Amino acid sequence: MYSERLLDHFQNPRNVGELVPPALTVEVSNPACGDILRLSVRFAGEIAAEARYKVRGCTASIAAGSALTEWIVGKTRSEIRAVSASLVEEAVGGLSAESKHAAVLCVDGVKALLRRAGTP
Repeated sequence: MYSERLLDHFQNPRNVGELVPPALTVEVSNPACGDILRLSVRFAGEIAAEARYKVRGCTASIAAGSALTEWIVGKTRSEIRAVSASLVEEAVGGLSAESKHAAVLCVDGVKALLRRAGTP
């Protein structure tokens, strides 16, 4: 079913909330399942100093958002650009086939964030 790491992120989510400007905030959704991710990141130069998230969705999406924000903090924009669905899956200890959309939602959020930041 769900890994211990995923359940920990779901039951004890990290970095829940939203950051105020000048932090960048984006919202992405998965039209197939209806999950919505709102991702906020405050950069200090090239480094992500803080990250917050809100999710309306399933257990896997909530956990993946939590793991994503932990991973983002301290990374450069270039490092963040390298995020992948497999990295998010690994961060939560794996996802079943029906839950893989949660990792894709996180990647979509990061791509939207980097577009907003002007980072190709």
